[in-house]
Amino acid sequence: MWDLILNPFVTILAWLYAALNQDIVLAIVVLTVIIRFLTYPLLAKQQESSRKMQQIQPQLKKLQEKYKNDKEKLSQAQMKLYRENKVNPVGGCFPMVIQFPILIGLYQAIFFALAATPFQLVDLSERLLIPGLDSLIPLQRMWAPIPQLAQLLPELDLTLAPTENPHYSLILPLLVLITTWAQQKLTMMTTKQKSDKNDDDDEDDKPRGGQAQMMQSMTTIMPIMFGFFSLSFSVGLSIYFVTSNLIGIIQYSPQGRNVLDKLFGSKKSDEAPVEIELEADEPVKKLRKRRKKKPRKK
Repeated sequence: MWDLILNPFVTILAWLYAALNQDIVLAIVVLTVIIRFLTYPLLAKQQESSRKMQQIQPQLKKLQEKYKNDKEKLSQAQMKLYRENKVNPVGGCFPMVIQFPILIGLYQAIFFALAATPFQLVDLSERLLIPGLDSLIPLQRMWAPIPQLAQLLPELDLTLAPTENPHYSLILPLLVLITTWAQQKLTMMTTKQKSDKNDDDDEDDKPRGGQAQMMQSMTTIMPIMFGFFSLSFSVGLSIYFVTSNLIGIIQYSPQGRNVLDKLFGSKKSDEAPVEIELEADEPVKKLRKRRKKKPRKK
């Protein structure tokens, strides 16, 4: 089942390798750009769904407080709120579910393309769907960042980790760390701006403070973790991580989002959330009915 995603990616990567003068690094970069570009509509849909959910958070909290002892009424009121604001509670998860296997497939395709053992080479040849591409195997795994400076910067083995390559390759884990941090920071800033824009209730700052602290911790931990892992990953995979992070930075930047939204025809919705009228408690309802009754005749 997994081969349905993996084999096409391996085939496209091999085809790009042949089309780009057998430059495997350039093929990795181009394939990463293509996949991230094609999956942008899913990312935009996920962001839009998350934005709408943030907008109606104050109303959701009011409903939870109003019907805290009546789960049935709470559920009905929440569904009405979702319906009035055209919000799908699981709308932000579905695009992510689709993106995840695609990105993992891309990662695995690069791993299999950089075959280092005879068994991996045989496995790679069986995954190619276009006849004739198997003649390219083994793919060129040695890469010189600047061929003119080959004496100062010797070639890197893309299948080996930076610790097993020339010392200057250690800059790749550092680039992974920096670009991961930048992408996480930009994502957090975008989310914070949207939250501040939609935050009209001072009491909402308390729960969001804990969430902001958790996001701040992730912004520190994730880059360090990925940078550490890149020390043991192959150089080719580090190149993939850096490329993917740079694309993510462009996608989350205001200028990048504007360009991509124009290309894909995405429309930004700045409409205020539709508020629903909370139902009154039973005693209040009875009192209102009594007031509506006609006065007694004398």
